[in-house]
Amino acid sequence: MAEIESPALSDADRRAIELFVEHAWSEFGLAGNTLASYRSDLVGFARWLGGERATLASASRELLYRYLAARTAAKYTARSNARLMSTLRRYYKLMRRIGQLDVDPTQLLDSPKLPRALPKALSESEVEGLIRAPDIATALGLRDRAMLELLYATGLRVSELVGLRADQVNLRQGVLRVSGKGGKDRLVPIGEEAQHWLEKYVAEARPQLARGRVAEAIFLSNRAAGMTRQMFWVMVKKHGLSAGIASQRISPHVLRHSFATHLLNHGADLRALQLLLGHSSLSTTQIYTHVAREGLKRLHAQHHPRG
Repeated sequence: MAEIESPALSDADRRAIELFVEHAWSEFGLAGNTLASYRSDLVGFARWLGGERATLASASRELLYRYLAARTAAKYTARSNARLMSTLRRYYKLMRRIGQLDVDPTQLLDSPKLPRALPKALSESEVEGLIRAPDIATALGLRDRAMLELLYATGLRVSELVGLRADQVNLRQGVLRVSGKGGKDRLVPIGEEAQHWLEKYVAEARPQLARGRVAEAIFLSNRAAGMTRQMFWVMVKKHGLSAGIASQRISPHVLRHSFATHLLNHGADLRALQLLLGHSSLSTTQIYTHVAREGLKRLHAQHHPRG
């Protein structure tokens, strides 16, 4: 990434940036790292403007376009430019509100399009190893096995899993009633294997963890309280390590991605997958077709005699 040559920062722009940082800190309570990032972005833009005989106060939309073009030519990434635009929008919006500026050059200016990152998924054998890692001879181990089985069998969001209540589970019919994003309910089949472990957990481990207390949550901690996202994240990392999966490759959300990818690899319909995942738009679900396609390509290259 090449540097963009620019002159020294003018006193007017220096004062304007510090005024913005002070207001951003006092009004929004932003962290020091965030404020430092804002300051760095604004200083870079202001110094470039100095070479164009302009200031932050006189910057036009045309100059913004030219600055973004210069950064692109200097090999700055789309993500870096998108962060810059977020900084500039916040700067001009606040400075207009406190009466320091009359014009906002960022209005009607689109942020750079970011490439959509493909979700990461484990292989089927890695999932098997992860699920079998808990010690089911203990109440906590049996709980962990049931949670991992259920997450992989249903593709629930982690918040949906740890928030499951007894009245959302119908073991007789083998379905869950899940309230997802936007408060939309959906029915999700559990599957025989996950249902077996859920029934075993409810019958054997949950009463031990509840300690005679009444709790709405299905999955309980060793303090008889409902599990949290953080507790589940730690648990998944621990069992992933036991299964020999690198820590950077494992997270609760990776199991949701693995659920979706493996279903598609085995011929699942995209519309059905959309319903199971609780996506409001099919375009959100379609990202998994790319993951599945890449996995099939690797499989073909590895095993086909002319791959």
